[in-house]
Amino acid sequence: QVQLVESGGGLVQAGGSLRLSCAASGRTFSPYAMAWFRQAPGKEREFVAAVSWSGGSIYYADSVKGRFTISRAYAKNTVYLQMNSLKPEDTAVYYCAADPSIDVVRTTNVRSWGQGTQVTVSS
Repeated sequence: QVQLVESGGGLVQAGGSLRLSCAASGRTFSPYAMAWFRQAPGKEREFVAAVSWSGGSIYYADSVKGRFTISRAYAKNTVYLQMNSLKPEDTAVYYCAADPSIDVVRTTNVRSWGQGTQVTVSS
């Protein structure tokens, strides 16, 4: 099992940027795909972005393509989500997720979740 801790959330104006970080600990020697999800009040948790263990496969939700970038730093066991051109509809709690499978990590059936970090975009 891998433990995940997110950071970097906050309040930003529309059009601004934030970078979220997710630090992994525990069984980090295992090959894990990583992903970001978000959940707005009253809505279901939705997939945002994912990256494979090798970094060779990257996926984005249509709603964030061209604005968000997922990356990982292997030496730091950390995955990042750079969010640019933020919109009020990006307001949500953002969760980091990990799973051995790049397919499963894009669903809510992932093996490990972080505690979440709040992102609020004001208009």
